Amino acid sequence: MSDLPFRNALRYWLKLGFISFGGPAGQIAMMHAELVERRRWISERRFLHALNYCMLLPGPEATQLAIYIGWLLHRVPGGIAAGVLFVLPSLLVLIALSWIYMAWGHLPAIAGIMDGIKPAVVAIVLAAAWRIGSRTLRNGLLNSVALAAFIAIDVLGVPFPLVVLGAALVGMIGARLRPALFEVNGTHAATPDGSPHPPALIDDATPTPAHARFSWRRLATVGIAGCAIGCAGWGALAFACGPDGELPRMAAFFGKMALMTFGGAYAVLPYVVQQAVEHFHWLDAAQMIDGLALGETTPGPLLMIVAFVGFVGGWTHTLFGPGARFLAGAAAACVATAFTFLPSFVFILAGGPFVESTRGDVRLTAPLTAISAAAVGVIASLVVFFGAHVFFVHGAPRPDAIAIGAAAAVALLRYRTGTIKTILACALAGLLLSYWHG
Repeated sequence: MSDLPFRNALRYWLKLGFISFGGPAGQIAMMHAELVERRRWISERRFLHALNYCMLLPGPEATQLAIYIGWLLHRVPGGIAAGVLFVLPSLLVLIALSWIYMAWGHLPAIAGIMDGIKPAVVAIVLAAAWRIGSRTLRNGLLNSVALAAFIAIDVLGVPFPLVVLGAALVGMIGARLRPALFEVNGTHAATPDGSPHPPALIDDATPTPAHARFSWRRLATVGIAGCAIGCAGWGALAFACGPDGELPRMAAFFGKMALMTFGGAYAVLPYVVQQAVEHFHWLDAAQMIDGLALGETTPGPLLMIVAFVGFVGGWTHTLFGPGARFLAGAAAACVATAFTFLPSFVFILAGGPFVESTRGDVRLTAPLTAISAAAVGVIASLVVFFGAHVFFVHGAPRPDAIAIGAAAAVALLRYRTGTIKTILACALAGLLLSYWHG
């Protein structure tokens, strides 16, 4: 579609994979500044249109946006390269950090650092709920959906998939009765000086290329190919480990989980906790919080916490024997990552042309808008879950943790302090307190 050399795009996607700190908002801002404003690979309107739909799809929106732009520039190979290079650096870093955590996490200094980071994680999740809620909950009906989701998850113990289905049903009915309540409106950012953007490689008036035009045949072909890859991968793991082995179970679970990640990684974490901690026993609640802390400090999608979950599960279950814990953990981390992100590639490569052809159709967007509203309530339940484990021990409050968490919340919500700075400050506070109490 474009005259941009493929190798230039590869260099950029690899660079982005190593510097994409700051969660989805920071990653999207980086891509906008680089691809829209500086390099002019894509126009403002096309970028925002792609972003609006990536935010409504299940899966990490920043990763899907990278896949979308890579696909638009260089067809399927471009989309695959963009997505893989966006995720790969984070996977390698998390495998290394997970190994350090499992091998030496019991040391007093490291334990003190993690005790400082855990309250920061609670504050970060709280800030995420506030940020997503302020963007999503635009009227009383969506507020009610969020409240109902919180009660369903936290009080009634309703499984996360049923919450998603219930919210989707509300959206489907609402699209017919009150469609205005579910409309999604995008905004167009201006250049710093208010002047029009110069022409981009993919501009507003650029004709849709052949590979981006919708056809049912292409949709079916790519969709079937993606499902075949997933089934073949699971079959290979089942053949090697047995269908009841931990690796096939991880592949099946994370593949299913990926289809429910509406509203971002925070929204699906309660489901991961439900299954990984309480059902499969791959790790415990304290390790889950530590994993989220590590995920917040590494580049790439926050959903990469699945690599930590996989690593700890493979390590603790000694899949390849006691002498090969690292190998087992690394293999499980790769399986969890591959099956988590495979649906994102299929959604974009198969459905990219389709979502463009359904622009502005509230019948499609209303169920997804309702699910995004429910995600706010689900994230709030995650704050309660993490807070109960971080701020209390056997029912007794932990003043140090509460103080660190309150300070982190004020920094994030009042002063808009960056996530990395907040985590580093809390880690230092935890380290100092460990020596003080020690």
